[in-house]
Amino acid sequence: QVQLVESGGGLVQAGDSLRLSCAFSGGTFYSYAVAWFRQAPGKEREFVAAISLGGSDTDYTESVKGRFTISRENLKNTASLQMNSLRPEDTAVYYCAARPFQMGFRLGRTSTDYVEWGQGTQVTVSS
Repeated sequence: QVQLVESGGGLVQAGDSLRLSCAFSGGTFYSYAVAWFRQAPGKEREFVAAISLGGSDTDYTESVKGRFTISRENLKNTASLQMNSLRPEDTAVYYCAARPFQMGFRLGRTSTDYVEWGQGTQVTVSS
């Protein structure tokens, strides 16, 4: 059974950086595309970034382009989200998500594109 565990969240000031990690277990990591989503209080869960099986393709929501970088290390079964120049509007619970290649190779941007989810990690950015 696939399990995703996020870590690295915390409380930072605007302009600071954080690196989130997603530890994958219970399956073959290299056969899963990975994405990060976030959900702020009172708002719907939104797509942040995604990365393909081998890491060659990535996709970002417009508001984080140039500030966030998604990556993966298949030999270590981990994915990461490097977040720089953080803003108060980045405050949210961040979720790692994954889907197997059998669901298609495109990088999805909706929650229903992914079948495996972590429990989330809180990121709070103060102004």
